[in-house]
Amino acid sequence: MTGRTASDGPDASAASAASDAAASARSNGTARRRGRPSRTESAGTRDRILDAARAEFSERGFEKTSVRGIAKSAGVDSALVHHYFGTKEQVFEAAVEVAFAPVLTARDTVLDGPLDEVGERMTRMIIGLWESPVTRAPLLAIVRSAVNNEIAAGVFRRLIASQLLRRIAGQLDVPDAELRAELAAAQLVGVAMIRYVIKVEPLASADAEQIIGRVAPVVQGHLTGR
Repeated sequence: MTGRTASDGPDASAASAASDAAASARSNGTARRRGRPSRTESAGTRDRILDAARAEFSERGFEKTSVRGIAKSAGVDSALVHHYFGTKEQVFEAAVEVAFAPVLTARDTVLDGPLDEVGERMTRMIIGLWESPVTRAPLLAIVRSAVNNEIAAGVFRRLIASQLLRRIAGQLDVPDAELRAELAAAQLVGVAMIRYVIKVEPLASADAEQIIGRVAPVVQGHLTGR
């Protein structure tokens, strides 16, 4: 006989109901693993995590930034950060790619035009990105992290080499094209470090057009000079 015995009291009935409800939830797919986003999770959650990551990396650098800190800043569970991105290194790489997007977009402008003016176009692009408050903050996060941590530096190098320098080198009809492109980039990174990161005067306060006018011929020389 399968009916409930006299010894089955209210507590047993409640436990049985709870068990049935849990089984029903599992079968209907309504129970979900801790930290996983629901179907109604905001579409902006991923962007919010990236914004928080860039802020954390900018303020603390790569080594002192943690997934837990990023999650707290974004107002989400740490498991959600792992769900969207994986490790801290992968979060950093995603943040770099988003922050570096304006450079990749402007890259085509650099390559579009006479080769004897590519130095000015490249210089104007880089200085312009640093001059804009919108793009300066994420660039600072990238540079500060890359300077202090080899993993972060490797991500930055990989992105710069594959997305920017090799494309520019491919337009140069010279045997040492990649070296020339890297020297041009080094010139511009050096200017950016002194002006925007270390803020050495008088370079830090100099007019942007004056800097472009002086640096562009040097960059052009690296790219096409003999």
